[in-house]
Amino acid sequence: MSKKLLLLSNSRNYGQGYLAHAEKEIKNFLTTDIKEVLFIPFAAVRFSYDEYTNIVSSKFTELGYKVKSIHQTDDYNQAIRTAQAIIVGGGNTFQLLKCFYENNILELVRNRVNEGLLYMGWSAGANMACPTIKTTNDMPITEPPSFNALNLIPFQINPHYTEATLANHQGETRDERLAEFLVLNPSTYVVGLREGSMMQLTDSNLELLGEKTLKVLRQGQEIKEYTSKDSLQFLLG
Repeated sequence: MSKKLLLLSNSRNYGQGYLAHAEKEIKNFLTTDIKEVLFIPFAAVRFSYDEYTNIVSSKFTELGYKVKSIHQTDDYNQAIRTAQAIIVGGGNTFQLLKCFYENNILELVRNRVNEGLLYMGWSAGANMACPTIKTTNDMPITEPPSFNALNLIPFQINPHYTEATLANHQGETRDERLAEFLVLNPSTYVVGLREGSMMQLTDSNLELLGEKTLKVLRQGQEIKEYTSKDSLQFLLG
């Protein structure tokens, strides 16, 4: 069974509407066979699940898909078992993962996606597809039972990746933070996924979507940039 994932760095580009930069990729990913998507809004913290669902539903309705949020269903497990596609929104990654554990859906989602259920996530939702959430940018405002995530891909993603620095700011850069992770996890690849970029996995074919490059970091190896024309198959092991 083919495994298919679409992982976005972000939901909104500067100066553009919600998911506007990814409309073509979303439609190509979901295809016309999908009529309804199951949305998981658990990363929301400063706004309600209903508010989040309304934002996402408005966009996906515009693209031709109905949205059902898991929090509005009576049986989470049944909703996942019958879903045509799963969409996991961004927000706080620690809260998102904690809710997956609390609702006992982590293994079920993993199994369904490995069986062929389409998975799309942005920001925290992209982190959830990784082996762990250890390369999120979020503050640990809550404590999940484990940092182990869905493990749908064998590498880590750092969404919203940037090399930007602040003048006169003495805190660590993003690369320095990721270097700390690599010291303790030397066999793991980390992908710095810039805003506006997406990665799509279709079975064993992994590709970068969008016009920007991504950065690949690994302990003891030279940091390299890759374009959408380059092969990323090595990330799959």
